[in-house]
Amino acid sequence: MLRSNNQYQTPNEYYNIQQMAVAGDVLEDFIVIFREMMKRYLDIGEDMNVPDDFTPTELQSGMWWRHLAAGGVAGAVSRTCTAPLDRIKVFLQVQTQKTGISDSLRYMLREGGLRSMWRGNGINVLKIAPESALKFAAYEKIKRLIRGDDKRQMTIGERFIAGAAAGGISQTVIYPMEVLKTRLALRKTGQYTGIVDAAKKIYVHEGVRSFYRGYIPNMLGIIPYAGIDLAVYETLKKKYLSSHNTEQPSFLVLLACGSASSTLGQVCSYPLALVRTRLQAQVVAKSKQSPPMGAIPLKQAGAANDDNMMGVFRKILRTEGICGLYRGITPNFIKVLPAVSISYVVYEYSSRCLGVNMT
Repeated sequence: MLRSNNQYQTPNEYYNIQQMAVAGDVLEDFIVIFREMMKRYLDIGEDMNVPDDFTPTELQSGMWWRHLAAGGVAGAVSRTCTAPLDRIKVFLQVQTQKTGISDSLRYMLREGGLRSMWRGNGINVLKIAPESALKFAAYEKIKRLIRGDDKRQMTIGERFIAGAAAGGISQTVIYPMEVLKTRLALRKTGQYTGIVDAAKKIYVHEGVRSFYRGYIPNMLGIIPYAGIDLAVYETLKKKYLSSHNTEQPSFLVLLACGSASSTLGQVCSYPLALVRTRLQAQVVAKSKQSPPMGAIPLKQAGAANDDNMMGVFRKILRTEGICGLYRGITPNFIKVLPAVSISYVVYEYSSRCLGVNMT
C-alpha cells in the first residue's frame, strides 16, 4: 500500500526513499509500491506479497482499516477494468493448441457477447475483502509470535516469513473462490446462473476436493517468484552502484531493476500458474457418470488420468512442448501496466476520501 513518508517502517527504508533522485511525492510513492503492484497483478497467485506493517499509532487510531479499505477499492476497480484481459489469459491457459489473442476474443464475443468478457470478475472482486482481512489478522498474530514481548523492529527475513505464512493461511481459506473464479471465467452461456449456482453444481457433481484443485502448484509458485524477484532486483541494483559513483540509483534505474526482476520471476514461475489453472478447470466427476452439461471438456484442461500436478506437467511437455507452459503469458503482461496505473490512481483518491495523509 501507499504510505506517507513518515510511515515507512524501518530507518533504512526511509533513508533509501529520501536519497532517491525522484521529482516529487507522487514518484516517491510510485517507487515504493511499484514492485508490490507488479507482484499483485502478475499471475503468481493473488496477493501473496508481504502485508502492510502498521505502526502502533495507526493500529490504535483506526488508520489501518482506511489503508486496507482504500486498497480494496483500488483492487476492485483495477481488476474490473482489466477483467477482459484476465479472461483471455485464463482461456488461453487451458487450450492445448496454439490460439491467438484475437481468435480467443472473437470466440468469446461470438459465444457470449460483450458482457461475457467480465465473467468471473464478480467473485474476483468479492474475494478481496476476506483475503485482505485474513492476511492482516494472521500477519499481526504471527508477528507477535515471532517477537514475543520484544518491541523491536522485525528483520527483512522475519517479515518475509510472517508475510508468507499469513498469505498461505489466507490463500488456504479463500482458495475455493479462486477455483470458482476460473470456472466462472471459462463457463459457457447458460451453464451457471451465478456464483452460488456454480458452487452448488461443482459440489454436487465433483465433491469438496474440486474446490482445492491446483492448490499445491499455486502455493509452490510463490517460492521461485519471490526468491528470483528479490535476488535479481538486489543484484542489478548492486551492479549499478558498483559501476557508478552515486549513493542511490535514480528513479528510472530502480524502475528498470524492478521491472526486470518481476518479469524474470514471472517467467520462471508462470508454468506453475498455468498448471494450477488447468487443474482448477478440470471437471472430474465423483463417479463414472458423464460430466454436467456445458462443463469444460477434459481434453481442454488435461486428460482424465492426468489430474495431478506432475501428470499435467508431463502431458503438456509431451504433447505441447515448452511453449505449452507459457500459453496466456502475453495478455498477462499486457494487463500489468493498466492494472498498476489504475490501482495507483484509485488508491490515491480513495485514500484522500478516507482521510489518509498521502504526503
